[in-house]
Amino acid sequence: MDVLVCDVGPRDGLQNEPDTLPPVTRAELVSRLAAARLPRIEAVSFVRDDRVPQMAGAEEVVAAARRGGAELSGLVLNERGHERFARTSLDRVNCTLAATESFNERNGNATIDEAVRRVQAILAAAERPATVTISCAFGCPFEGEVDPGVVEALCEQFDGADELVLADTIGVATPRRVRRLVERVSILGPRVGGHLHNTRNTGYASAWAALEGGASVLDASVGGLGGCPFSPNATGNVATEDLVWQLEREGVRTGVDVDALVEVSRWLETLLGRRLEGYLYRAARWP
Repeated sequence: MDVLVCDVGPRDGLQNEPDTLPPVTRAELVSRLAAARLPRIEAVSFVRDDRVPQMAGAEEVVAAARRGGAELSGLVLNERGHERFARTSLDRVNCTLAATESFNERNGNATIDEAVRRVQAILAAAERPATVTISCAFGCPFEGEVDPGVVEALCEQFDGADELVLADTIGVATPRRVRRLVERVSILGPRVGGHLHNTRNTGYASAWAALEGGASVLDASVGGLGGCPFSPNATGNVATEDLVWQLEREGVRTGVDVDALVEVSRWLETLLGRRLEGYLYRAARWP
């Protein structure tokens, strides 16, 4: 079995940090992840600087990053973001919207219907591979439980995407719920991915359940960095090195150099001046 691991640390990881790292430092993070043989890296997001200052200077990050063989993606919320994306050398666009009205209003200043039309317009204009990520697919901080049927119905509306990612934005997913939703969405045609947060310590089990349900893409963030600035108490993603170690131990091929990833987390710990959420970089390498 193979799986594509996408490291979202430079985007989802750093967007929730209290300190804003300059574009040259964020580009260095992308470069180090590429050197660790990550097949895909979400390098930037094209959002307003005043809303998410941690993501300012996205174009500078892309220009300075040494990508090696990695596919680099950028996240966009609307047509203006896609226009910025299209002027860069990024390989893949990631369009995102939420499964609930409240979160769409907070995160994208749009209703669900408006967000769907935005994503459809981006997909129609996109000249590069496109992912659609459904955030709050398993629960919303403002509306609570999310009906899996609503998520499935949203996914059915994005014919131009070659990939659909189900995101547990606030870390409330559990393995059976993840497996069942992935199974429902997998029959639609595009490959399916999972974006799991470890807020309540269910992220790694849920990632494995996503694979059992048919997912072939898993998002993770180096060192377990991450969170959502528009979601109260949403903590980090599953740590990329922890996830890769687990997958490889179970015979799932990722192609990622886990030792190099550990060194990236140690570098980030020094850079950020605090202990990170991941475990492997603090544990002895075994075997």
